[in-house]
Amino acid sequence: MFQYAITRPPCPRITEGITTANLGKPNYDKSLLQHQNYVNTLQQLGLEIITLEANNNFPDSTFIEDVVLYTPEVVILTNPGAASRKGETALIAQMIQERFEVVEKIRPPGTIEAGDIMRVGHDFYIGLSERSNEAGFRQLIVILERYGMRGIPVSMQEMLHLKTGVSYLENNNLLVCGEFIHHDTFKHFNRIVVEEEEAYAANSLWINGTVIVPEGFPKTKLKIEQLGYPVVTVDVSEFQKVDGGLSCLSVRF
Repeated sequence: MFQYAITRPPCPRITEGITTANLGKPNYDKSLLQHQNYVNTLQQLGLEIITLEANNNFPDSTFIEDVVLYTPEVVILTNPGAASRKGETALIAQMIQERFEVVEKIRPPGTIEAGDIMRVGHDFYIGLSERSNEAGFRQLIVILERYGMRGIPVSMQEMLHLKTGVSYLENNNLLVCGEFIHHDTFKHFNRIVVEEEEAYAANSLWINGTVIVPEGFPKTKLKIEQLGYPVVTVDVSEFQKVDGGLSCLSVRF
């Protein structure tokens, strides 16, 4: 169960964020409204929000999940693989070190973005993507094992991040799309297939028994409801334009 979420509002330069989506540039004012609605939804689900200031030096810094991996035993500051995001870890490092007793870091040449990491209990599935390399994976494995946890590599070729294509909904239920539908690593899960035209909804977010689904993906919403979860939808269309999803916008703990 989550008690807190760390968030950072989008900055005006979100229009310059990294993207492969070909959906046009995000509208900054609309992104602010959508982000506030996202935060409101987390609050309605019982989370206390820790809000950091927007930072116009880093267009993608609203996607705060990528720079911090929370575990109950240790909090890990990552090292983003995208060159334009290299300074984002430093923006949050002091706050993390003040709030948490045990903090570790991924160091160059290792790169890890936490969008490539999916936690299932004491197991952490780690996507080997263009943003998270072998050196970063090896460092992360050592840290996790030091604290009694396990890292499991996930080979991938198509997705930006692991959690672009998989989301764990607890109770052994896993949303999957694209290259992960038949991936051997996930064969022991109850896999709920997200259809290609709704692939963006594969990044849905379990919060204390409720699942947040991006607005506009009714087939995926229905499949999740049929599993017995309460579902709420949130419009994050402006963040979709810069390759961001629901999980990217907060660090939950």
